[in-house]
Amino acid sequence: MSEEKEDVIAEACARFQEKLESCEEDIEFTQIWTDALDELSEIEKAFKVDKEIDKLYGKTILDIGTDGVKPLYIALKYEPIKIIGINDDSYPYTKDIEQKSKLFVKTEIQFYQCNFFNDEKLNEILDSENQKKSDFVLLSKTLHHLRTGECIAKERDKKHCCQEDEKTCINRFDEKKIFERLLARTRKRLIVYEWFDPGKPDNDKVRGRGGYFTLKEWERILGHLAENYRAELIQPLKCSINIEVLEKVIAKLKQVDTICFYVEMKEK
Repeated sequence: MSEEKEDVIAEACARFQEKLESCEEDIEFTQIWTDALDELSEIEKAFKVDKEIDKLYGKTILDIGTDGVKPLYIALKYEPIKIIGINDDSYPYTKDIEQKSKLFVKTEIQFYQCNFFNDEKLNEILDSENQKKSDFVLLSKTLHHLRTGECIAKERDKKHCCQEDEKTCINRFDEKKIFERLLARTRKRLIVYEWFDPGKPDNDKVRGRGGYFTLKEWERILGHLAENYRAELIQPLKCSINIEVLEKVIAKLKQVDTICFYVEMKEK
C-alpha cells in the first residue's frame, strides 16, 4: 500500500473516531436526562410531607452530587423557592439551565463546583445564598462516594494491594460521621437514592471515594439509621426502617439494585 493511501486511510479513521466520540457524548447526555426522570419517580415520593407533595412550594433544596437535571424537573413540577446543586465536577449544560430556566420556572436554580467535605467553601456558598440550612437535602447516587475511612478493598478481593493513586482502593463508609454531616445541612429531611451492584465497577469513583455498597454495608447503614433516626424506606419496600424489619429489608435488597429512603431527626 502506498504512503499516500495510508495517509488517506489514517485521516478517514481519525474523522470516524471523532464522530464516534461525538455520538458517545450525545448518548451519555441523553442518558443523564432519562435516568433523572426514572430516579425522580421514586425520589418525589420521599419529598411528601404529611402525604402532600405540594409542601415543596416555597421550600429550599440542597442537591449534593447534582446531575444538573433533577433540579430543573423538580422546579417545573413542584416550584420550590430555591435549589442549590453542588458537585465535584461541572457539567457544560448547568450554566444554560441556571440562566434559561429563569424564563419559564419560578424556582431559583444555582449550581456550584464544590466538594461536600470542603466545609469552608460550602459554608461560603450557602452564606452567599442565604441558605445555611435547606428544608430538604437530596443525594441521588452519591452516598457511596462519601467514603472517608481506610481502604477496605481487601475485604472484597484478597489479592488487593493499595496503590499510590488509590485507583483500585475502596474506602470505608463511616455512617455515623456522614449522616451527622448530612443532617446538619437540613431543617427537615435528608433524601437518599442509590443504585448499587457490588460486582460492577463504579466508573465515577475518585481515588478511594467510591465503590457500590455491599449488602453487609447496607445492613450496617440501615441498622445505624434504625437506632438513631426516624427513617422511612420508599423503595424496594414501603416501611419504617427499624430493627424489627431489617432482616426483611436486606432480603429484599438481594432481589433489586436500587434503594430510596429518607431520614429525619427523632423528635425529642
